Amino acid sequence: METSHDTLRATFWKPALTAGKGPRYLRLASFIEQSVADGRLRPGDRLPAQRELASWLGIDFTTVTRAYNRARDRNAIEGRGPLGTFVSTPRVALDQVLDLGMNIPPAPAGLFLGELLQKGVDEVLRHTDASMLMAYQLGDGGVADRQAGALWLTPMLGQLDPADVLVCPGAQATLAALLLMDTARDETVLCEPIVYPGLRSAARSLGRQLESVESDDEGMLPDALATTAQRHRARLVYLNPTLQNPTTRTLSERRRRELIAVADRLDLTLIEDDPYWRLTPDAPPPLARLAPHRVHYISTLSKCLTPGLRTAYVRLASGRQRDIFLSTLHSFALMAPPLMAGLATQWIHDGTADRIMDGVKEAAAQRQAIAAEILGDGQAQPMPGIHLWHALPTPWTARELTIAARAEGLAVTPADAFCLSADAPNAIRISLGGVRDPERLASALKRLRSLLREAPPSLRAAIV
Repeated sequence: METSHDTLRATFWKPALTAGKGPRYLRLASFIEQSVADGRLRPGDRLPAQRELASWLGIDFTTVTRAYNRARDRNAIEGRGPLGTFVSTPRVALDQVLDLGMNIPPAPAGLFLGELLQKGVDEVLRHTDASMLMAYQLGDGGVADRQAGALWLTPMLGQLDPADVLVCPGAQATLAALLLMDTARDETVLCEPIVYPGLRSAARSLGRQLESVESDDEGMLPDALATTAQRHRARLVYLNPTLQNPTTRTLSERRRRELIAVADRLDLTLIEDDPYWRLTPDAPPPLARLAPHRVHYISTLSKCLTPGLRTAYVRLASGRQRDIFLSTLHSFALMAPPLMAGLATQWIHDGTADRIMDGVKEAAAQRQAIAAEILGDGQAQPMPGIHLWHALPTPWTARELTIAARAEGLAVTPADAFCLSADAPNAIRISLGGVRDPERLASALKRLRSLLREAPPSLRAAIV
């Protein structure tokens, strides 16, 4: 092998495609990564130009490009513009925290987002004037964007008129606009006792009051909804009925129909926040499919594809509210980012979104299996989705564990972040998508398991 920063000789690469299994680009990427791991490639070594390596190995240029992208995504190599591609120097991790707190989807198995992003943006630029992608675009999305939204919502809601679909800059902005549109200041919005923190922050910022409705293991109780709505003269109810964040509970179809019956009787409007429906095998039909006249339906791409798209699709309970909703939304969020909305549209129309969705589901299932093996009792089946709700053993409390985990380099979210009352369950939410590699996730979960098997610091101090 030549000295650092010189191009590596052709003979070094001859074994690159003979070992391992799978497509050639994966075998070549694995060869690069293994060579870095065992020291045959050293930090600062310059790799051959892609066309040069393709010629040496007798393979397509595209195969080398995909292999380099794979190795780059895994931080084995780095591009330095016209200087070429080099083995990465060791990265000093300034932040050693392994993030089990941020609820984002994992990278899709078998796909490389960087490659898909580059190809998708190229397609968007080929069909769209670049200046339009950098301009203000007030409204509910272009025709193609709304058609893509209708296509994305079809598995959940059935065939839709694209005119009924609104393209919005994420679920949080959409939720805030719905609260502003359907309630007045200091008015009460009903929800479950354990609820998505984004609702709490939106209600607090907008001066709306949240009131919890008694729930059981199946979700919000219909009789309790009727009683609480009448007591507080509430008109709006928030539900996250499929793989609820954080409890992972999914309402049965029977319970959904019972809640709709109460809403019909009392003239209540429901907000259905449904980011995880596509992650759930055999999910019951959404509330909005059972009662479209009664439900504002939100489906974001952030929790099932990637947060960077910043795109959500919304179907309102009534088309007559469209202009009011958009006016409200534009008062604080002018538009979905045109480039990202265009990329989402491109991916949905050409099938890339479904491929990413399948990859995310595969990666999530792998991570849930890892979590079940490390944290479970060996009996329960792994859950679907990208997070889990983990009850804590005595004498740990959620708050004390969160602090102790942080000291161990782990971030988790305690139950009180989701609860309206001070009487929070003794549990934490563990998000499985924020740690990039399954191996590092397993390591993080093992550290968490070891911590749970110890006595809390307060108890250890008392014993001492």
